Amino acid sequence: MAWLVLGAALLLLFVTAWIVVPGWTYSLLALAVAAPEVCAWLLAGSIVVCLLAATLSGSRLSQIAVVAALVSVALAASPLVRTPSTIRRFDAEMERAFGHDYLKAVPAPVQRSLRTHAVVAADLVRGIDIGDAAVVRGIPLGTPDGQALTLTVYRPQGAGPFPTVVQIYGGAWQRGSPDDNPECARYLASRGYAVFAIDYRHAPRWSWPAQMTDVHTGLDWVRVHGAEYGADVSRLVTMGRSAGAHLALLAAYDPAGPPVRGVVSYYGPVDLEDGYRNPPRPDPMDVRAIDEAFLAGTPDSVPGRYREASPLSYVTRRLPPTLLVYGGRDHVVEARFGRILHERLLAHGTSSALLEIPWAEHAFDVLPSGLSAQIALYYTERFLAWALY
Repeated sequence: MAWLVLGAALLLLFVTAWIVVPGWTYSLLALAVAAPEVCAWLLAGSIVVCLLAATLSGSRLSQIAVVAALVSVALAASPLVRTPSTIRRFDAEMERAFGHDYLKAVPAPVQRSLRTHAVVAADLVRGIDIGDAAVVRGIPLGTPDGQALTLTVYRPQGAGPFPTVVQIYGGAWQRGSPDDNPECARYLASRGYAVFAIDYRHAPRWSWPAQMTDVHTGLDWVRVHGAEYGADVSRLVTMGRSAGAHLALLAAYDPAGPPVRGVVSYYGPVDLEDGYRNPPRPDPMDVRAIDEAFLAGTPDSVPGRYREASPLSYVTRRLPPTLLVYGGRDHVVEARFGRILHERLLAHGTSSALLEIPWAEHAFDVLPSGLSAQIALYYTERFLAWALY
């Protein structure tokens, strides 16, 4: 029994360690992403193992198990302990960016549909109720260079018109599909948003600017056909994650693009040259290789592409309101890039809120009911309501 408890304690210690230890390889990155998001489960397990170890005879094995379990308790509790102060800071940031009582003008039924708390403990266990929505997949967007592109629509129940969210998936510009992140899209659709998840060609077969060309194709399709799905395309926000956030920012900031009411970026790259020359440490995804595949060269060989593909390059005037959500422990797109973009936006008079989740890694919302994902969704909902209503 002592050996079993010790094994459980050491396993929990190994897993909880990734709440503070960065993943230095791609496979270990997954642990660093997931561990903080399931910290409530890890805390419960660590407490149980600690109590079991304490009930055993005072053998050397049980003592080691108690110590290991106590360390796991401390590690697992750390994100939860920091959550209240983080939420207070985010509340203040949203009010600073968008005004005190910024939801006042939002219709009462919309306000009632918003999540009431940034973190719902029960949702950590049972998952978030994503609601009901009509989903239409595989809508053709075109076949540039013979590559079939599609679009997925998540439509609210009932009659429109509904405000519009264009969702762009991530995947290092090399992989992914419009069917990624369905939980978020379904959730937003069930709360009254018409969500259009668009497609784009992937690197390295197709390098920049093919991806941006395809995003514009998708946006044009939404503007022409959105009303057929109950969308009010005059009220539109772009939203993306990682590489998709990068494209969402560019679409919102491009002076030649369609007008948008705002943009939501989850951990999006903003200065590709800086990211290349100063990669994260450790660098589990090999940022330089990703950038070279996307832009078909280095900043020295194709400097114009790096500038053209960087959202920061377009912050020369007042731009659509922006919500930036980054993980404080991100080792793919460091949180400092969110701070750089945020400061530049403020300097040019743009309404911008920066929410930096201190314990979160890149792709923290891969677990939709996880701690960071719930917090991000809470403020994303409020931003969309403010921007679109």
